[in-house]
Amino acid sequence: MDRRDFLKALGITATVTGAGAFLAACNANEQSGGGGAVAVSSGGTLYILSDTTSQHLDPAKSQNLAITTISLIHRRLTAWKTAADGPATVVPDLATDTGRASADGKTWTYTLKDGLKMADGTPITSAEIKYGIERSFDSAFSGGLGYHKNLLAGGPDYKGPFKGGELASIETPDPKTIVFHLARPYGDWPWIASMPAFAPVPKGKGTDATYDTKPVASGPYQVESYQKGVQVKFVRNPNWDAKTDLARTGLPDAVVIQMGQDTGVVAKRLLASQGNDAFAFGSSFVNPAQLAQIRTNPAAKNQLVTSKSGALAYLALNTKRGPLANPKVRQAFQYAVDKTAYQVAAAGSADLAGPIATTLITEGIAGREVYDLYPAPPNGDVAKAKQLLAEAGFPNGIDNLDFPVSTANNDADKAQAIQAALQRAGIRTKLRPLDDEAWTTLVTGNDGNYDLTLGSWQPDFPSANANIEPLFGTSEIGNGGYNESRYSVPEVDALITEAQGTVDPAAAGKLWAKADKRIMQDSPVVPLIYTRNSFLHGAKVGNFAIGAFPAYPNYLQMGLAK
Repeated sequence: MDRRDFLKALGITATVTGAGAFLAACNANEQSGGGGAVAVSSGGTLYILSDTTSQHLDPAKSQNLAITTISLIHRRLTAWKTAADGPATVVPDLATDTGRASADGKTWTYTLKDGLKMADGTPITSAEIKYGIERSFDSAFSGGLGYHKNLLAGGPDYKGPFKGGELASIETPDPKTIVFHLARPYGDWPWIASMPAFAPVPKGKGTDATYDTKPVASGPYQVESYQKGVQVKFVRNPNWDAKTDLARTGLPDAVVIQMGQDTGVVAKRLLASQGNDAFAFGSSFVNPAQLAQIRTNPAAKNQLVTSKSGALAYLALNTKRGPLANPKVRQAFQYAVDKTAYQVAAAGSADLAGPIATTLITEGIAGREVYDLYPAPPNGDVAKAKQLLAEAGFPNGIDNLDFPVSTANNDADKAQAIQAALQRAGIRTKLRPLDDEAWTTLVTGNDGNYDLTLGSWQPDFPSANANIEPLFGTSEIGNGGYNESRYSVPEVDALITEAQGTVDPAAAGKLWAKADKRIMQDSPVVPLIYTRNSFLHGAKVGNFAIGAFPAYPNYLQMGLAK
């Protein structure tokens, strides 16, 4: 997931775009546990303060992460369990286990738990899950995470249940069994089964746009009201059974999302914690300017929670363009970049921005190996960069590299810091400011008419698969893909295919780590930092914690003090 889509990840439809859309945060875990110190109990109303004006509740349209908003009302076959001291893990949700794979990794079978019901009383059977997935293929309900659409056999040509009948690669031999036939082996299918489209939908429901504001729920809550641009209110689903749910505590009686809130005002309200604001949290990151002030307020310490790290911020080098087609030139960039200057430009200081990055797989992902192929001081090694340029045939440096940058947020400041650092080594760039839509069209389009650009990425699910393929697979060049370096190496594509087809997570992890190092040998990107995210909550919100991955609070675990 490109970091500009973080609002979608939180279940919010407005998109903050640009490579720097995420705001940085303060020292990781300096507020140990944050709201976890508050003793919580069942009851009360939890308030979510959002600066956006709309919300997708239809699972087919959602790009929401499995620990945020939409999961309060929708369950799936699997779910995520997060922890501060280790990688996120996949756990059963509606299913009795995380899936049983065939020997070739192409067929996955799930058995549903007993006695499951939706909010309207509909029994949750394999038919409701099959229909919900099929419905996500219809163009009228598009926009959600769509990994399954290319993985399921026949998926690319399927038009959904209203135009194409049933999808043969999803079988329901009985009400408690669902079987998926994939086009190729895929070891991460249990993570795919945790995505929004795998939520059950009663057959015949969800045939028009109104389902996006009042879907039939399977989680602890159901939609009571949806006031566009103003507020969404969730109340208890009487058919939810906590004993069957490993991912959700369902502690509050109700959850209210207040939309259209000013982020600066939200921070002040939460710190004051007057009235209902004591039972609220902000869904947006605390911006660096406010964060600097908050850190000096001892009373705010237990209301600010910060991720250890987050998305990978990087400099993408177009491997198809001029001098950048030479690997040795690209390796020179690893030494020319001043990562400390980037940290300061991103958030004012190194500790606010996040730790320096050297790998492609982000922290909190199983199988990640720490290494540094290009060891250099944090502010770079200009002499080494010049040496590599000379060896590549550019003793006088390189001129006029096209450097498009989004005008959103402070991307221009970060790009200027990169530009100044590169110039020390004789790499001269021309910044090209673009509005965010134009920038996105350029870097994800088919032409690739640029030399370098800033990017950032946080995976859609807790697997190195979601780090590596979207940014470095040949299939992700152009056509809306985020392989911004236009990197295409058959050996790496083969490694990706092998790792994806490996069912054993430990074995797959070793392959992903191998791919990480193999890609970095070619230097298609310069890893810059792992960005940190900070969130504020009211004084009476507890169980407010950010795991090792993803860099968001787990909405499903929160509770309130009386």
